[in-house]
Amino acid sequence: MKLSPRDATGYFARPEADRTGLLIYGADGMRIALRRQEVIAALVGPQGEEEMRLTRLPAAEIRRDPALLADAIKAVGFFPGPRVVFVEDATEVHAPAILPALEDWREGDAQVVITAGQLKPTSKLRKFFESHRNAYAAAIYDNPPTRVEIEAELKRSGLTDLSQDALRDLSALAMAIDPGDFRQTLEKLVLYKHGDATPVTPADLAAVAPASTEAEIDDMLDIVAEAKAAEIGPLMQRLRAQGIQPVTLCIGLMRHFRTLYAVAAAPGGAGEGINKVRPPVYGPRRDRVLRQAQGWGALKLQQALTEITETDLALRSAAQTAPAMALVERSLIRLAMMARR
Repeated sequence: MKLSPRDATGYFARPEADRTGLLIYGADGMRIALRRQEVIAALVGPQGEEEMRLTRLPAAEIRRDPALLADAIKAVGFFPGPRVVFVEDATEVHAPAILPALEDWREGDAQVVITAGQLKPTSKLRKFFESHRNAYAAAIYDNPPTRVEIEAELKRSGLTDLSQDALRDLSALAMAIDPGDFRQTLEKLVLYKHGDATPVTPADLAAVAPASTEAEIDDMLDIVAEAKAAEIGPLMQRLRAQGIQPVTLCIGLMRHFRTLYAVAAAPGGAGEGINKVRPPVYGPRRDRVLRQAQGWGALKLQQALTEITETDLALRSAAQTAPAMALVERSLIRLAMMARR
């Protein structure tokens, strides 16, 4: 039977122990691994592996010796409780070795959890699970997590007291980073708030969120957008010493001012625009970007984008003779001065 994305979220948290098996497949290996961990933990419990009620079998080994899977499914455990056989990294070439053991499954046998990458609709594995009355197939897509999935992660992490602003920023963060990084961020947030009974705030989230790998470039973009022309020179020296390329800086500048323009030019105002930008902006940076967009205004931001485009074209021109970094620095100063007008 097929599990829809909405039904799958609930099933992973509360799986049925008397099913033949579950096939989890999709393109994102991290998302699949997290779902597999969740469903197996719910089936066998925290002591399942120690009590030898969980058997791990790589699909490649089953292909070499199909009896391994059949024996693991039929094996009788020493400890009471549900048993699971986890088959990892299955592909269509492994189907002939896997399916006979599943067809021989009887009540009381171990449940089989299989993970796989992308499978075509014609896949024998997919067809078996989707048409089986006592088994499920769940496709994992690369879509951002839904509100239900985020709330389930919060509950699992023990975070129940969040302000509305913090929940909004957390939803934005979930769309901007990988699922594994998101779960680690929640774990860090739990430790960060340990012993603190106050609600989680955007500042708390910003303190534990993954740091940008381009922090100093972001600092430069903020300096320019906030008309702090006197600070451009010293920071420019640091960026030059770090080996930052002029084109990299120009690309970051274009991206930042396009974001500001999208916020300022939104039909419903900057407040609506900040909610629609992608990738989303969260935490204290959200308020900073909002202030910058409102300070510039859509018309002036159009002029700034024209200036940045001309600088980018000059950098890429074969006839350009001026030092590239000096060209970018001059453009940054012009933009900062433009913000004051």
